[in-house]
Amino acid sequence: MMADRLADARNRTDALFQILEPSAIYDRPVAERHRILFYLGHLEAFDGNLLRGGPHSEFDQLFAFGIDPVGTGLPTDQPGDWPSIEQIRNYNRETRAAVDQTPADELLWNVAIEHRLMHAETLAYLLHQMPLEKKIPQRQAVVTGREAKPGMVAVPAGSVVLGRSEGFGWDNEFDAHAVEVGAFEIDRYKVTNGDYLKFVREGGSPPVFWKDEHTYRTMFEEIPMPLDWPVYVSHSQASAYARWVGKSLPTEAEWQLAAQGSLPGNAGFQRWDPVPVTADPGMVGNGWEWTSTLFRPFPGFKAFPFYAGYSASFFDDQHYVMKGGSARTAECLLRPSFRNWFQPNYQYVYCGFRCVTR
Repeated sequence: MMADRLADARNRTDALFQILEPSAIYDRPVAERHRILFYLGHLEAFDGNLLRGGPHSEFDQLFAFGIDPVGTGLPTDQPGDWPSIEQIRNYNRETRAAVDQTPADELLWNVAIEHRLMHAETLAYLLHQMPLEKKIPQRQAVVTGREAKPGMVAVPAGSVVLGRSEGFGWDNEFDAHAVEVGAFEIDRYKVTNGDYLKFVREGGSPPVFWKDEHTYRTMFEEIPMPLDWPVYVSHSQASAYARWVGKSLPTEAEWQLAAQGSLPGNAGFQRWDPVPVTADPGMVGNGWEWTSTLFRPFPGFKAFPFYAGYSASFFDDQHYVMKGGSARTAECLLRPSFRNWFQPNYQYVYCGFRCVTR
């Protein structure tokens, strides 16, 4: 079972490298992040270090950690500073063979599988920023919107449980605890490109996914601006828009209360791009959603002893919680307790938002 899940996750990430033109693997599409070839080695290094109790080689160390782009410093490495693609692929084959012979500790294998699936989304948004000619186009169906129901949805006061008390989850998902939430109203749909365009024309900051006010950059082509798709922006941009319309971003607890009973929509690698908000009006899928909640530990938090920095390194009041999921989020990460987080000015993730009034 675990071996099959890991094999499926490997297929997901292997396929992403196959949509690149060969020379593009040395590119750095987002200045704050590693070059793409780092991730080619990182996924196997993580599994090897975790499941074999590494590091066992210099590559285990070289590919062990990614970059969290805090501050103004940017990486300065050059392509020649890295091993060759052939060397990395040989390392990957050897590491996979060793991992496959490792007894399956359920907790550690779950961590390896979900870590890889998270990177399947990370790689997608990095590849999204690459020039179109460096990617091999993939087909997807056209999805049209439905008639919109304007306005907001009233959410009565109530108690909501954040986190989980049993089963697999990352350390920041524990412990489950109840939070009392006052009554509020929340946007029926995610804020759209069309909504946000009005803000941009009043001086708001444009999203990185827009080429201009008329053209949108999907994963594989440039298209006329899809006004009914959810807008993907940074937390700072979402907050500025909310202030502009006289509203706020929801707290994590408010979002969770409003999302109760919402079924996954455009998620699980079904598509490369969003669909109209009226075609997927739920709160899980079609884009993560920003909250106003700083990423902090829940009561009873205990760091994973084998991955102490996974969450604790980011409890710095410089990251905000995201909830829900995007088209490139794996099914297992759509659980209500899962928490994602990024810095307020980081704008490359597939994250939108909706506003609340209290």
